[in-house]
Amino acid sequence: MTYFSEVINGIVTRVIVAEQDFIDLLPNPSDWIQTSYNTFRGENLREGGTPLRMNFGDVGFTYDEENDRFIPPKPFDSWILDEQIADWVAPIPKPDTDNSYVWKEDTQEWIDDSEP
Repeated sequence: MTYFSEVINGIVTRVIVAEQDFIDLLPNPSDWIQTSYNTFRGENLREGGTPLRMNFGDVGFTYDEENDRFIPPKPFDSWILDEQIADWVAPIPKPDTDNSYVWKEDTQEWIDDSEP
């Protein structure tokens, strides 16, 4: 079985698991784009796997037809699309420590979430 994302006006509206033969019988088979649950930021999370369309095409994601890839929703207004990974990144890199951080949009900074 394979995952397929239904894309309406460039946005993923639902995801199903089906065989290609089933998709081919649907009224608008071109609305359904194959996606891989194992693909994240252009890498396949399974050892030896091949990435497909940069990211898993989940509900709410945008399908970039020109570049044949899925892009997640933008989490914050200040974040910038990194074309190499087809995902949004903060304008300031997250600190490289073992602590847990959250982005604070109003101050444009990472806040250590592990502190009380």
